[in-house]
Amino acid sequence: MAVYEVRQGTSPVILGFPHTGTHVPSSIWERLNDNGRILADTDWHIHELYEGLLPDATTVRATFHRYVIDANRDPEGVSLYPGQNTTGLVPETDFDGVPIWKDGEGPTEANIAERLRAFHAPYHGALAAQIARVKAIHGVAVLYDCHSIRSHIPFLFEGKLPDFNIGTDMGQTCARAIERSAVEIAAKADGYSHVLNGRFKGGWTTRHYGRPQQGVHAIQMELAQSTHLTAEAPPFALDVAKAERLRRHLRNILEAIEAKAFDLQRTGSEA
Repeated sequence: MAVYEVRQGTSPVILGFPHTGTHVPSSIWERLNDNGRILADTDWHIHELYEGLLPDATTVRATFHRYVIDANRDPEGVSLYPGQNTTGLVPETDFDGVPIWKDGEGPTEANIAERLRAFHAPYHGALAAQIARVKAIHGVAVLYDCHSIRSHIPFLFEGKLPDFNIGTDMGQTCARAIERSAVEIAAKADGYSHVLNGRFKGGWTTRHYGRPQQGVHAIQMELAQSTHLTAEAPPFALDVAKAERLRRHLRNILEAIEAKAFDLQRTGSEA
């Protein structure tokens, strides 16, 4: 199976999907315990949720599961949130802190190095190539990194997560106009909650590529899975009615971000 899927578009917006893949090579699958084989920490249905919302957007999707290696973690293994519970480059546990590997079958340093080469690097090579291509066309590129997570995970955060979790690493990864457009639409979405740079401030992808001074903007959207799943538990089924309601707001966000990107293209501004 190919490590990633790319669909090229003509918009300045690129959608990244690092965590929707469920492929686990058999040699790795055999090392996962029963809990790990649930693949609970998948961003379930997220690539389907965004399908067709911005028809001219480029999409780059990892097909491998984050338990193989996490495409949204620093390849050097540096923690995204020092001092807070999180999962690493190759997770030892799920988001509840429960082990996912059989005893003695956790990844070794050699395993991690091989998975970086075989999975992480190719995905980011494809993503970087599309960012460069789009920027060459428009003079600006906006990476919108698509994520989801269960709304209640005591191991990672207290209480209930807001529905829209927008991350820009405290405003460092994109122009303020792009950040504002996402926040304003999320704030107007009736029946939904939102936060900017709350528990999730943007993962490694957002922080690595977001260089607004160089014309490359990045923003992360972490959706609470309660907004689109029937239940945040196996089989993690998509609730079609919830999804259609949510898709209207996501379309508005993407269209507003695209409009801001065209504004930046015309003005050459970074703000």
